[in-house]
Amino acid sequence: MSRARAVRRAEKRAGPRPLRGDPDETRKRLVLAAAREIETHGYFGTDTNRIARAAGYAAGTFYKHFPDKRAVFLAVFEEWITREWAELSQIAAAGKNRQQTARALADAVIEHHRAWPGFRASLRALVALDPEVRRAHRNWRRRQVTLLRTWSKRSDSSQPLTLLLVERIADALSDGEAETIELSEHAARAFVAERILELL
Repeated sequence: MSRARAVRRAEKRAGPRPLRGDPDETRKRLVLAAAREIETHGYFGTDTNRIARAAGYAAGTFYKHFPDKRAVFLAVFEEWITREWAELSQIAAAGKNRQQTARALADAVIEHHRAWPGFRASLRALVALDPEVRRAHRNWRRRQVTLLRTWSKRSDSSQPLTLLLVERIADALSDGEAETIELSEHAARAFVAERILELL
């Protein structure tokens, strides 16, 4: 899915701007606008005023919901990863054979990363630079491993290793790195599916 399509789908789900006084809807729209701005301009290339304007609000509205840009970034991260794992859990529970499930999981991870390369780049930078984002990311890593263990018949260190490997390959495909080293997308997807199959 292209970045533009992902943004349009998210905007469509959000619907029209809510009436004043609905704090939950205002917060959702701010998170959506932050996701769009971070994807387009990167975390360091946007600011809270731009996020508020993109959501259709005055700058002061932002601070009624978030103390700073990092806080809205973490809300975007929570939404992004929760959506990814909800989709993966649905695929895992669909009852298809192991090979079909592994391929579907591989495709879903790769497409989810591909739809948001700017956000992923900002996430990687902030994990390296910001202790609070690093802490949130590591907390999610632990949750991801716990989720993997609910699907996996194996009970060894393969779940965390597969998680790291799959995410790294998905990022390489998303960023064009795989193409640079002449790794075909077909081969990368097959490799990811094989690693996931080993867990199922």
